[in-house]
Amino acid sequence: MLLTLTVNGLKRELLISEDEYLLDTLRKAGYLSVKRGCDTGSCGLCTVLVDDKPVLSCSTLAARMNNKKITTIEGCQEEAARFADFMADEGAEQCGYCAPGFTLTVLAMMKEYKNPTDEEILHYLNGNLCRCSGYVSQLRAIKNFMEAEKSNENSK
Repeated sequence: MLLTLTVNGLKRELLISEDEYLLDTLRKAGYLSVKRGCDTGSCGLCTVLVDDKPVLSCSTLAARMNNKKITTIEGCQEEAARFADFMADEGAEQCGYCAPGFTLTVLAMMKEYKNPTDEEILHYLNGNLCRCSGYVSQLRAIKNFMEAEKSNENSK
């Protein structure tokens, strides 16, 4: 089956099997930042953005992505790098294995919510597991990053 999609702004045509998951399709195509974790849709490591919404690629059939826009961490490197600095400043970045999926989820959340409460942030991030750091430092990093991004937008 031929799948047509746009990955990080580039139109791609990929040959897939009918029962292939998006995670496997993207990794075969060289997008290795899309991590394999639980294969059950529980950990968030495989998160990508589909039409700007977070999707667990390990439990999404690739065939359903025809003509969709997919964003991996490679597609938003500048934003991701800025966010990574805030995570490091708060001691929230340890091994980095969960970082791509976690970061994409945060960036999607910022487009959906302008001033989320702590509870809304934590609810949005539900399912993004990190075994190395505490979620308190991640929450601080997210809030500081959102404030800085708002300040940057207001100063333009």
